[in-house]
Amino acid sequence: MYLSLLQLNPRSRQVQSELANPYEMHRTVMSAFPDGHPRDAAGVLFRLDFDSRTGQPALLVQSQSEPNWHTLKPGYLLADGMPNPQTKPFQPRFQAGQLLAFRLLANPTRRVGNKEDPNCGARVALYKEEEQYEWLSRKAAQHGFRVLQAQVSHTDTLTGKLRREPQTEHALTLFAVRFDGVLEVTDPAKLREALASGIGSGKAFGFGLLSLARPHSG
Repeated sequence: MYLSLLQLNPRSRQVQSELANPYEMHRTVMSAFPDGHPRDAAGVLFRLDFDSRTGQPALLVQSQSEPNWHTLKPGYLLADGMPNPQTKPFQPRFQAGQLLAFRLLANPTRRVGNKEDPNCGARVALYKEEEQYEWLSRKAAQHGFRVLQAQVSHTDTLTGKLRREPQTEHALTLFAVRFDGVLEVTDPAKLREALASGIGSGKAFGFGLLSLARPHSG
């Protein structure tokens, strides 16, 4: 797998437009991969983060194949003399019982309705913090880890438009919850799969990328 970090130029009109419409950012990210490759086939996940001190936007992109960032338009990336973007290969290895710090931007939802209900299968956002933690615990059990510590560090409502065809647009409203915490690996194979495929829904809009690192000491 490959991990790329892109420092975005907040003065770029394209960046400003994509901050308002996350699906457009998805289209820009996918331009770095072979033409016509769907997101799931290329194993692409991404997340937009903001520096807590400066507010500077940064885009983290994970993929199965190496991206070609030369497709980006001039001015899209911040020019500050540092290497930008930065791309590196990585091959994670996990062990049962291992402790890792994690970050996950998720779109926690639940299905509503029943077989007699015309809305059966529809998803609704989980706005209560208790329900959000329960959602995270369920996903952890499915994906080979156990949450030891977690906090909801940020919530937001993302809006935008999805273009399926040149003349067809659909309005979007997605509820975003960022979890930060510490997990324990219970099933290394399942966790590797979750890392590669993402967690939860809304992956084309910047959700589902699980970032892992050594926990902070002290």
